[in-house]
This record gives sequence, C-alpha cells and structure tokens, in this order.
Amino acid sequence: MSDIPVPRAGEDDRYHISWEQSTLRRKFAAEAFGEEYPAEVDPSSNCTWSVLAAMVRGLRMRTGEVLVDLGCGRGGPGLWLARAVSARLIGVDHSPVGLELAAARASHFLLPDRVRFQLGTFDATGLPDACADGLISMDALPIAPDRDAALREVRRILRPGARAVFTGSDRLPGHPTYTSDVPTWRDRIARAELELEIDEDRAEARRQWQRWYALWEQHEAQLRAEIGDEAAEAMLDEARFVGPLLPYMRLGLFTVRAPLC
Repeated sequence: MSDIPVPRAGEDDRYHISWEQSTLRRKFAAEAFGEEYPAEVDPSSNCTWSVLAAMVRGLRMRTGEVLVDLGCGRGGPGLWLARAVSARLIGVDHSPVGLELAAARASHFLLPDRVRFQLGTFDATGLPDACADGLISMDALPIAPDRDAALREVRRILRPGARAVFTGSDRLPGHPTYTSDVPTWRDRIARAELELEIDEDRAEARRQWQRWYALWEQHEAQLRAEIGDEAAEAMLDEARFVGPLLPYMRLGLFTVRAPLC
C-alpha cells in the first residue's frame, strides 16, 4: 500500500494536461517552496534547488554519459540535470501525454541528439541491461505498483558502479497503517542488491507539502474555475488523503549504487 494514491489508467495523462493549463498550481508551488522553487524546471512535484543539488552530487556523472529519468512525467528535473552534468538523457514514463510534453520542452535544455523519451513502466523500462551511467526518479517510485520490482529494474539497467538518486517515503509510528514489519526503502534497496550510499531525511519537504496542500484547499473555488471540477477534485483528494499523514511519514532522498560485480 502506498501513502500516495496510485494513479489509475489515464489519470496521469489528465494530471499532466491539467498542470499545463494551470497558472495557479505554479503560483502555489512558488509560494509554498519560496526560494527553493526552481521555476525553470517547472516541477509538478516536490523538486527543489536543494534536491537538484543533492542529485548532482550523488550521481557523480561525467560528460557524455547516459542519465535515465524513471517516471519522468513532463521531464523537468531530468532535463535540468542532464544539462547540468552534460549527460545524454533517456526519459521513461507510462504516460504518453507526459512524454509528449517533455519532448516539447526538451530543446530548451538539450540538443536533439542528446535526449529521447520512451514509453515504459517502473518494472519494465524497455532499456538494455547496464545501459545507464546514472538514474533519477523524482517523487515517482513511491507510486510504483511494485516497489521491489521497480528497484530490481533500476539495478538491472544501471551499469556496475553507477548510481541512482530517488525520493521515497516511509511510515513512522503513529501512521494509521504503520507496522514494524512493513518494508522500508532501506529494506527494499538491500533486497534489490543495491548499495545504499546516502539516506537523507528531508524534513523540510514535509513542511513544503503541507503549505502546498493548504493553498490548494484554501483556493478550491479558484482551482475549480481554472482546471475544472474533475482535475481540482483529484488534487483535493490527494491533499485530504496525504496531508494528515505527513507528520507520520519520513521523506527521504536516497543515493544507491549498483555493485561493481
């Protein structure tokens, strides 16, 4: 069970369309994140300047290497990072709309021969073994239907010694579904035979999400007028479901490494 509702078929497409139509979402994100908001990236998640900097440090990539953005959505974080580390980018997502929007903005960051986007899922990317020199996943792996299978796929496509940096959440005591036998991300990383290098507690992310969700709820009528009842209701459902659980969730930024052999 995920603390973030797993999208049903087609929901991600509608989400990406509504994001493109909304100026209020960007306004609220900028207000919630303050100086941490990377406007050029235009993230639809809790991607901040601090997270991007940590990903650059964690990846340790060299010019011309291949970076995979797993669950890339509209592509912002992967495009920015690939430009920052002079990498070639492969974005993978199961939403055709997200991939179309990512491709449309790619030229702002990278030359055409340095980026491609393709359909794939968390546990079946369609990429060859050991093809990635680095991998990121920004607020995407937690919604994988099978997190263990997703991490096994990460392990498969990373070249030996390459690193992946991703965000994830674990339940804490006090969470209504917390039990000590629920696997943590550390447990899953070990089961996938990945080596954990950094596990950073993102306490500030909880506060940012809380501010963002509060703004959605405070401006419900404006959101409904801008993006319609269906899209606005999906946002509000997330805020009502996840918001009260945030004090009982540990939001982490994980850097893992594929074994050398």
